[in-house]
Amino acid sequence: MYKKNRNESIFIKSNSIKFKKFKSNNKRIFKKDYKSLFKFSLSSSILILFFFGLPVITNFMDENFKPNIEISNISKKNFDLTLNNKDIFQKKDYSDEETSLENVYDDIDVFNSDSNNLNTSRLSASTIVQLFEDTKYDLKKVKETKLVNIGNSIDHLPLEMKKIENTQKRKNLFIQIVLPLIIEENTKIRLDRKKLFAILNKNNNSNSEREWLSEKFKQYGVKSNDFSTLKIRMDEIPASLAIAQAAKETGWGTSRFAQEGNALFGQWTWSGEGIKPAGAEIGSKHKIAKFKVLKASVKAYQRNLNTHSGYKEFRKERAIQRDNNGRLNSLKLVNFLDKYAETGIEYTKILKKIIEQNSLTEFDDVKILPTTKKLKNLI
Repeated sequence: MYKKNRNESIFIKSNSIKFKKFKSNNKRIFKKDYKSLFKFSLSSSILILFFFGLPVITNFMDENFKPNIEISNISKKNFDLTLNNKDIFQKKDYSDEETSLENVYDDIDVFNSDSNNLNTSRLSASTIVQLFEDTKYDLKKVKETKLVNIGNSIDHLPLEMKKIENTQKRKNLFIQIVLPLIIEENTKIRLDRKKLFAILNKNNNSNSEREWLSEKFKQYGVKSNDFSTLKIRMDEIPASLAIAQAAKETGWGTSRFAQEGNALFGQWTWSGEGIKPAGAEIGSKHKIAKFKVLKASVKAYQRNLNTHSGYKEFRKERAIQRDNNGRLNSLKLVNFLDKYAETGIEYTKILKKIIEQNSLTEFDDVKILPTTKKLKNLI
């Protein structure tokens, strides 16, 4: 058995006395040592926080409490895409706008999803008129500013359209209702078209960009990687032409199809939900397509003109106009819509008269009234 010598005993004894309080049953700490330890720890913590924590806190506040900064690097001059004479599908340089395009596109998407739940009930004509007056929405101002507030979107035509005896007032109300819907859908297409050219100008595309392209090929009924056809189909319908067709098909908003089914363009369906025409021939199975809201009718109309084989020449003429000066001429485009109605050429002549008599071309360059800083650069 190991035995401690006298020196070892003295050493152990002295250490036992020094730490006697720490080894006692109640484990008390000397008051003086405790206070010293506490003061030292507190001082050290404050110093560490000051030198290392302050920059982190400052950066956090900068990132989370700074005001929104508007997107300013979207080129206004390149917003309306044009095609080159030598190569109708030449790519344009939008590499410096890539990030902003994504942000604006997403902002626009969020705004539309939020607005889908507004004005879902049918409002009376007097209520709609009062709403437009309260928001200072009138067509004269729109023509001057070239801006329209899509927040004024209405989901259903008022039942009293037929009761408005003043023809001009009825026409004005109809245009006020359908114009924001048409401009909104055209803006979506314009942004899609801009994004398409930006993607095609890149050498390498991300997974999200490839997925987006795949979605657009399906949306426009185009075979994968057929970019030539996609570029022709993905384009706007002039507001003047859309308004004229809506006016003709609905009798300026008074038809049964418009009132009961939100059908602005008289599109036929053989399988979907629709309204049977009163004068349809015996054995005829077609119906007039029915929609839940007016906006859905506008979207279906644009898809129809942009994808149906019957309007191939219409799209070709539109691409030529883009190639020449970038502006779309509805009075020329209307000549290629003779297959839209059974009356053919006579139908196109009526549309021309509606456009000219009501000065509808003044709405062709109208854009969305910016309601957020991100949308400000779209005008």
